Amino acid sequence: MTHRNAPLTPEGRRRLIEHCRTRPVARVAAERGISRVTAAKWVNRYRRYGELGLLDRSSAPHRQPTATPGRPVDRIERMRREGK
Repeated sequence: MTHRNAPLTPEGRRRLIEHCRTRPVARVAAERGISRVTAAKWVNRYRRYGELGLLDRSSAPHRQPTATPGRPVDRIERMRREGK
């Protein structure tokens, strides 16, 4: 969920994309008070994924190579629920 005072909600990102179609990304970013890198990131996500690219993404990692395997986790959870 986007913070209500965030400068770039999904709707704000749509407006950013519209403005960047006819004007330089750096100028639009400066007018909106965001970095050129951030503006370019949203423009590129839109170009790659369309409207879906403007939605918030999870910050959870895609993989966790050092995570505890599933079986021990299941056992630990079961033991906690049983109070042992």
